[in-house]
Amino acid sequence: MINRVKMVDGVLNVPDNPVIPYIEGDGIGCDIWQAAQSVFDAAVKKAYGNSKKIEWREVLAGGKAFDKTGQWLPQETEDSFKDYLIGIKGPLMTPVGGGIRSLNVTLRQNLDLFVCLRPVSYYSGIETPVKEPQKVDIVVFRENTEDVYAGFEVASDDPRVDKLKKFLKDEMDWDIKGETGLGIKPMSKESTERLVIEAIKFALKNKRKVVTLVHKGNIMKFTEGAFRNWGYEVALREFPNQVTKDPNDSSKLLINDCIADAFLQNILLKPEAYDVVATLNLNGDYCSDALAAQVGGIGISPGANINYHTGVAIFEATHGTAPDIAGKNMANPSSIILSGKMMFEYMGWQEAANLIEKGVSTTISSKRVTGDLASMMSGDPETLGTNEYAKLIIQNM
Repeated sequence: MINRVKMVDGVLNVPDNPVIPYIEGDGIGCDIWQAAQSVFDAAVKKAYGNSKKIEWREVLAGGKAFDKTGQWLPQETEDSFKDYLIGIKGPLMTPVGGGIRSLNVTLRQNLDLFVCLRPVSYYSGIETPVKEPQKVDIVVFRENTEDVYAGFEVASDDPRVDKLKKFLKDEMDWDIKGETGLGIKPMSKESTERLVIEAIKFALKNKRKVVTLVHKGNIMKFTEGAFRNWGYEVALREFPNQVTKDPNDSSKLLINDCIADAFLQNILLKPEAYDVVATLNLNGDYCSDALAAQVGGIGISPGANINYHTGVAIFEATHGTAPDIAGKNMANPSSIILSGKMMFEYMGWQEAANLIEKGVSTTISSKRVTGDLASMMSGDPETLGTNEYAKLIIQNM
């Protein structure tokens, strides 16, 4: 019998021996996955003894998939994530030339993983560009399927661009001049509402105080401005006794909003003012990476792509493939390890998640880390290889 994670009446049902598909990833994927898997297995063993165990099942995507199957993203891989609901992946290269523009975006859209979840917090011992990185404790809910990332664009030398320009001139009186590429920026009420609802649910469950809608609605009034308006509407409609727009009402979760450029300034000046953020796709990409830079970079930043309705969730390393150090036992596996912590939290295996958090935080504070982290530490940090760093995390659980 195959032990699948299932959604039962809207609740995730996780067996004691679930099958979890994983994508090793390109470049340093082979290095960081091996290290991360050892940490995951050790955390489960320490937390639950022999009562729980993960059955890892490799599925293919990226360069490894292309070499073996001639496809960058085999249908079997997507089907596996649909069947088993929960998966995890390393970084994937972007194919050169035609075809799929981004494997990550394709997975998100094809599986309708409408939330990109990016928690950002500080680990003691790392020195960052800001004076008080410990003030950063922000969870970003980024809409994952629409905005300019939807892929509705046409190149300047495509014959269809002239047809589109003519339509826009004739029907909208929009005069688009010269040689230009064109793109369409969709933002629907449905996608806004389901994102904001999940951000509010998270905030209430985790006793957060504020949900901030980050947008550029002062300029893009009918897309980003609509996101802001729809966000307020659904918050007050669905959570009337739990959410307020009144900053003086401390008895309820506060919902407010901020213009995107002001937000990028404010997270440097007063990051403690922000708690949970709900934002559009492009804004979310910028904001989550900017926040990560404040606490040490995307090398220690986890991420997940989740559909809370179907239960399908893929947890992922948020950084690139770094092919120049692949196979050299130099890569930092913290991002995928912490994404695994998020995965265990999603599964309800909180004890294993807590052990991973303890192992990572203790190891980083001891200043025995991989080279990229050592370069951000004063004193005399000890540089470890990928595998040695993972072993130390396990010792420090």
